[in-house]
Amino acid sequence: MIKIEDKLVADDIIENDFVCNLSACKGACCVQGDAGAPVEESEELILEEIYSEVKPYLRNEGIKAIEGQGKTVRSSFDELETPLVNGEECAYVTFDDQGTALCGIEKAYRDGKIDFKKPISCELYPIRLTKLTSVIALNYDRWDICDPACKLGDALQVPIYKFAREALVRKFGKQWYQKLENALKEDPFDTKK
Repeated sequence: MIKIEDKLVADDIIENDFVCNLSACKGACCVQGDAGAPVEESEELILEEIYSEVKPYLRNEGIKAIEGQGKTVRSSFDELETPLVNGEECAYVTFDDQGTALCGIEKAYRDGKIDFKKPISCELYPIRLTKLTSVIALNYDRWDICDPACKLGDALQVPIYKFAREALVRKFGKQWYQKLENALKEDPFDTKK
């Protein structure tokens, strides 16, 4: 692991390659699984505030789930997450003509309706954050549905931390990301320079 300020970055994030390949996976990470996307406490109010702008981008099933369950829900571990449609896909998911899952929040953002792209957990994926006592751990969440992303990342030689650069900067700032890159330049064992 590499420690940058109070963040512990797992070696897997440095050593493994990854580039989302939506044409291959069809956005399966937004559809599969047994829970919604993690939502930070600070994002809960944002989702409340932007809902009226996001709603026109959503499917009827998603609207029904959100208006029945809430803009966010609490998991059995008392953690915030996005609601699901019938225990399956994220309620904020839309589908294009090819059946690819897309984020309704992000569509509203790209159209200039809101200034919030989507929950940071979604943008950081496949990086997952875990708050420990005095640090935040950044770990690689391996999932077989992302095999196409691993293959594409390998072909393009893009390590996870570079793929997630924009999200890491959004979450921790440019200075923090620069410190990460500087630490990797100093590491003689880093093969992904």
